[in-house]
Amino acid sequence: MQYQITGETLPVVICQLEEGEQMITEKGSMSWMSPNMLMETSTNGGLGKAFGRMFSGESIFQNIYTSRGGKGLIAFASSFPGSIKAFTISPGNEMIFQKSAFLAAESGIDLSIHFHKKLGSGLFGGEGFILQRVSGNGTVFAEFDGHVIEYELQPGQQIVVDTGHLAAMTPSCQMDIQTIKGVKNIVFGGEGIFNTVITGPGKVWLQTMPISNVAGALRPYFPTGN
Repeated sequence: MQYQITGETLPVVICQLEEGEQMITEKGSMSWMSPNMLMETSTNGGLGKAFGRMFSGESIFQNIYTSRGGKGLIAFASSFPGSIKAFTISPGNEMIFQKSAFLAAESGIDLSIHFHKKLGSGLFGGEGFILQRVSGNGTVFAEFDGHVIEYELQPGQQIVVDTGHLAAMTPSCQMDIQTIKGVKNIVFGGEGIFNTVITGPGKVWLQTMPISNVAGALRPYFPTGN
């Protein structure tokens, strides 16, 4: 499989497949494809894995696209202004994504749930108690909100992240919460009560425009019901 990610604020990944190669994706993610791409909807691994994907923010069912009768083309566009990133996954090189980040992947990729080790980070960290864990072999494409900034943290090095800005991290990173100090800061600072703290070693990807922040900014302009 060869691919090209193109576009800026509304990107798309265009995949060129050889005969018999497959791509898996969530429902509604396919944007365009060549006529020889055969689609099959499946739980892809049984009900156990299907419900695991559901709790991590994805659909129970996945669509499997197979190139038949020669080379095929299939494209997956982002659903929100942002970025599409490709990650190469192999045993020992897994990834943790924010909920609903998964866009598409080669058939050797396995998507499951990832629980925070500390309950507090799940309940208050703004990223949800459950994230997505990506394992297996192959390339996976993830969509993030806004532009993405990558940092590599050394052992013990930390970065404090405002709620919602965590896009992805390697499993070696640890995630916890930190309460903002000072009543005045909490009440008048406009930054909420908690921040997310990521501790290395490992890599972390941060997104500049979380969809939750966009929704909050637009809310005052929506008409309220009677």
